[in-house]
Amino acid sequence: MFITNSYSQELNLPVFTQYLADNNFVVSPTYAGIGDNLKIRANGLTQWVGIKGAPDNQSIYGDARIADRTGVGLSFYKDRNGNTIQTGAKISFAHHLVLDYYSKMYLSFGISYNINNFRIDINNFNTSYENPIIDPFVTDDRKTTNNNFDVGALFRYKGAFFSFNANNILDKKLDKTIRVSEPNLLLNYQIYSGYTFRGPKKSGLEFEPSIYYQMFSSDKRSSTDVNFKFRKYNRNDDYFWAGISYRFLNDQLLKPLNVGPMVGFQKSNFYFGYAYQVTTNELSAYNSGTHVVTIGLNFLQGISNCPCTQSAVRK
Repeated sequence: MFITNSYSQELNLPVFTQYLADNNFVVSPTYAGIGDNLKIRANGLTQWVGIKGAPDNQSIYGDARIADRTGVGLSFYKDRNGNTIQTGAKISFAHHLVLDYYSKMYLSFGISYNINNFRIDINNFNTSYENPIIDPFVTDDRKTTNNNFDVGALFRYKGAFFSFNANNILDKKLDKTIRVSEPNLLLNYQIYSGYTFRGPKKSGLEFEPSIYYQMFSSDKRSSTDVNFKFRKYNRNDDYFWAGISYRFLNDQLLKPLNVGPMVGFQKSNFYFGYAYQVTTNELSAYNSGTHVVTIGLNFLQGISNCPCTQSAVRK
């Protein structure tokens, strides 16, 4: 049972389009256990290809239903950004309730315990003409470990979904021996909402517009993803899908941070997804974009006895 989320204690690692690879649990612990199987997803993300030392992230996700109304998940990730390295894990728990059986109205609650390790890799520190000596204050890798929690709620009604999450609800414990100013308020809020609806009968089509909003409590900066994707099923319930995502800062609606297509397929128990994002700011002249690859497996197929843990996405 593996699951991961792309946020850390130190820097709140950015979510790109991993959650759109039929793996909503990336953005909220409330999705743990929704579905008819043990789901495992592994992601590789390379940001700003062409820029030396650009962020690079690997993660593995997984969640499973352990009772009719309960799900659990576990996640691991490693992120490198220049000479900073972060590794971490999350343990998540979710419980799902039926508000109205006949109208398919459900409410879910989730919580995650997070542990994050942050360090500076000094092995690559070199002297230069401008800096002929290495700062004597940096004598080791400066490892720090932090613990925190995420909480969330998810409301579903037929094909509609709305989730609200508060990540890193505790202030970070600061090392007072380090004479560098660093933020201790890591709290950020996220909203993920959308609608999954079927196409014409016998077409095998599903459509899913969605939005993802994130706001950081420390400085009130915020961003929004506007997404659209569709799935096309065959007679065996295998499918391929495609979509597009548009991300912008909320004070710069017509100046996207990045925009890009996504494609993927599921064949039997195997899942594959690929996303490409074009950088549209000043960095676009120095890189060829961001690439995200997702590989997954689904195990232990079994229909839930409670509709509150059945996915709106066909399996």
